[in-house]
Amino acid sequence: MFYPSESWSFALAVMGLGLLSLSTNSAIVKAAVLKPETPLDSGTTILNHSMSLVQRLENLFLSGNSSDVTLRVQTINTDEVKVLQSHSLVLSLQSDVFEELLLSRNSSILVLREAPDCAAVFDKFLRYFYCGDIGVRLDQAIPLHKLASKYHVGALQQGMTQYMTQHLSSDSPSGHVVSWYNYALQIGDAPLRDSCLQYLSWNLSSVLQSAEWGSISEELLLSLLQRSDLILQSELELFEALEAWINQNQPVDGIVESALRAIRYGMIPPQQLFRLQKQSPLLLKYYEAIRDLLYLAFQFHSASPIQLAKFFDVNCSIFTPRNYLSPSWGSSWVINNPTRDDRSFSFQTQLGPSGHDSNKRVTWNALFSPRWLPLSARSTYTELGAMQPTRTDGGRPRIIVTPATSSPDFAGVSFQKTVLVMAKQQGKVVVRHVYNFHQSTEEAGDFLVDADLQRRASEYLIDSSLYLHVVIKPVYHTLLVSRK
Repeated sequence: MFYPSESWSFALAVMGLGLLSLSTNSAIVKAAVLKPETPLDSGTTILNHSMSLVQRLENLFLSGNSSDVTLRVQTINTDEVKVLQSHSLVLSLQSDVFEELLLSRNSSILVLREAPDCAAVFDKFLRYFYCGDIGVRLDQAIPLHKLASKYHVGALQQGMTQYMTQHLSSDSPSGHVVSWYNYALQIGDAPLRDSCLQYLSWNLSSVLQSAEWGSISEELLLSLLQRSDLILQSELELFEALEAWINQNQPVDGIVESALRAIRYGMIPPQQLFRLQKQSPLLLKYYEAIRDLLYLAFQFHSASPIQLAKFFDVNCSIFTPRNYLSPSWGSSWVINNPTRDDRSFSFQTQLGPSGHDSNKRVTWNALFSPRWLPLSARSTYTELGAMQPTRTDGGRPRIIVTPATSSPDFAGVSFQKTVLVMAKQQGKVVVRHVYNFHQSTEEAGDFLVDADLQRRASEYLIDSSLYLHVVIKPVYHTLLVSRK
């Protein structure tokens, strides 16, 4: 049925009243549902005026013409009331919660009580019912998600979760990722919670320098400190940020001691550990709580790892590196036009985190190919020992990282490799993907498996280039000998 524009609002109001009367009898309502249009034949042309319809609905919302329900939105614990004119049909079509409220009302006025943040955006929320689109700011994400959840507006709720996941890297004066994480934890939204935690872990260096770091809860702080996948410049950077957090938040002694014991002191060079012992007020105050860890770290730095491994379990967290970005642990690599041909480059890292190995270097060769066959389907080495690429159009991107030489110093050490892929989001360069190598392999089997490197707007590219950072994590192994 077609209604001229000047009579549209009247018709919609009549339809709304009709829906409310029909809702008392579910059988009648089901019988009133329109049948879907039959498939069109090849000679049929579709005239699409849906945008005009949306514009009329928006004008109906703005004008309040033919409204049959008044929403009084009261802000909790204040005298503030926001009055909005609406239409029963629109409310009922979008929300089963509103449908129930409208059925049980005694007048044309519906009173709603909302928290201040939700009341502030309620008119924006209501406009979505009419138009199906909504403009969102970072500070409005949580209240809009709350309203969508409360009134069972599923499409908007999912859309807000997606918006938050895609805007973790956006700039805001006081930060927003931590508050989104806390909110996701509160409502049990596991995907949003995990996305926030992953962003914080993979971009920790920038988080440590932001105003948001001081707002991190004790629970989130301790959770982050336990992780080995943190990406940051160095363990010293993490300790200094922890010291700043403790000075700002003044937690109880138990939290301070737990946090300090989660620092991996074996990953901090001995000269820096000496300086911290002498100059850090935090270490001076809590020295007894972590003295055993500092003593073990100094033993780790002074003795040969092979000797240490005979008497200590060097597979524990204090001797396990995180993903450090400093030059001692890896190198960045920018690959221009990554679909063009194979590339290679070399870099050096420290043999291991132990002070005993601090002056020993390992040279690494990295090879990137945009179209590489699986390892089992290609030739490996020529007579001269050089790796031979076997590429086909059906291959996919591969990266291989191998040591240029072998050495007796490698005994008892395995090298775990991590490749970070950077992306630009909301103008900021962030870690977008992380690929880990198994210690016994030379390549990451899932590397860029879903990447479309041909597309300029690909999330894997920055200005048509692939921005990588290769991290080498030396891990010592406990020797299988009898301990005395």
